[in-house]
Amino acid sequence: MLYDGAIKFMGIADKAFDFEDPLQFNQTIHNNLIKAQNIVRELRGALISRGEGEGEDLVNNLIALYDYFDRRLQEANIKKNREMVKEIITRMSELREAWAEAHTKENQNKESSLKPSTSDDGDSRLSLMG
Repeated sequence: MLYDGAIKFMGIADKAFDFEDPLQFNQTIHNNLIKAQNIVRELRGALISRGEGEGEDLVNNLIALYDYFDRRLQEANIKKNREMVKEIITRMSELREAWAEAHTKENQNKESSLKPSTSDDGDSRLSLMG
């Protein structure tokens, strides 16, 4: 949901580059990029680098990636650079899809491990019907 929110706010900022009114242009871009940055910072804050153990590399790589997103969004906001916003939308969308795919695979693995084994004749070994 956080990825979706950040992508949504960056999309609103991207559309604001077409505004002709300078006040509306600047305020809409600024406000929505700040909202996206806040989400990125929240995502980063949820990852505390443990420095040891399983998943350490993933955590540290995500922290570095979120730092990069934050810096690019800040730079895009200062320079009012649409291409930078589009870059982060693309990268965050790819990351969101990767997480969604991992979640789907994990759920499939859980479901397959919960299915009862079947005997050679195709009948279930356990019947709730008696």
